[in-house]
Amino acid sequence: MTQTQTIPVVDLADLLADGPQRAAAVKRLSEALAEVGFFALVGHGVDQELIDSLYASARETYDLPLEVKQRYERPETMGQRGYTSFGREHAKDQEAADLKEYWSVGPQETRDVYPENLWPEEVPSLRTHALEVYERLGRCARAILGACAEALDLPAERFVELTEGGETLLRILHYPPIADDRDPASVRAAAHEDVNLITLLCGATAAGLELLSREGEWRPIHALPGQIIVDSGDMLQQLTNGYYRSTTHRVVNPDDDRSRRFSMPCFVHPRPEVDLTPLPECVAKTGGVPQFGSITAGAYLTERLESLGLGAQA
Repeated sequence: MTQTQTIPVVDLADLLADGPQRAAAVKRLSEALAEVGFFALVGHGVDQELIDSLYASARETYDLPLEVKQRYERPETMGQRGYTSFGREHAKDQEAADLKEYWSVGPQETRDVYPENLWPEEVPSLRTHALEVYERLGRCARAILGACAEALDLPAERFVELTEGGETLLRILHYPPIADDRDPASVRAAAHEDVNLITLLCGATAAGLELLSREGEWRPIHALPGQIIVDSGDMLQQLTNGYYRSTTHRVVNPDDDRSRRFSMPCFVHPRPEVDLTPLPECVAKTGGVPQFGSITAGAYLTERLESLGLGAQA
């Protein structure tokens, strides 16, 4: 069945252009995040062959015996590095576990500040492909954040500079076939909002992603071939005093219980010490009253990870 586009589309080439072409793309991106909270990115330079190669390495990794995968699980990182076991995470305010396992990859160059990445010795190609995807998505993220700032009449580097030295994560998710003995309340990913600034999601291997519209209706999000889905998270919503929306979304269970699903979100984070107090310029654009309190990005993230059941003792 042919899928149709359900969210706005932005071309990265337009964002990197000059003059009216760039201005129109910046406006389109800003309106998408303000009104929908999502858009599809094209012209991003992340080759489908590379994405397919990483998914192939992910399949090989997740097919390893559980006891092998758990050698690379470090609960003290709160799911931020290496392997996280199936059923360990649940959405905020949800008791039923999400039906997923995942592998998290962080920045390589800040090992003195953040935990080291963990790589499966059994599948060395996972490291090679993951780091290449991580780098390319980082380039896209910087262009997007620059456009977000420009649309708000802020200096172009205002949001980008917050991410320098930050703990941006690439998460390689695996949703196995649905087990007969699962908790009836469990879904692949229960309704939630992303905690970070923006998320870039490479095309998943199967459908299932849905967003909650302002009218309270669940609508499917289709990543057409060659597209990356982008959404704004809670931290960007807070900094912009709600100008950019953090939209609730979920991944529903498939009709075919035997199907697997892989997806690959890149969560773009600021440095832990960044103050998320709404920016005065954004408060002025949104009625003049701050809608959020003051908290650092590090404290905000820790609170969220604990609410997901990812505390060090979980």
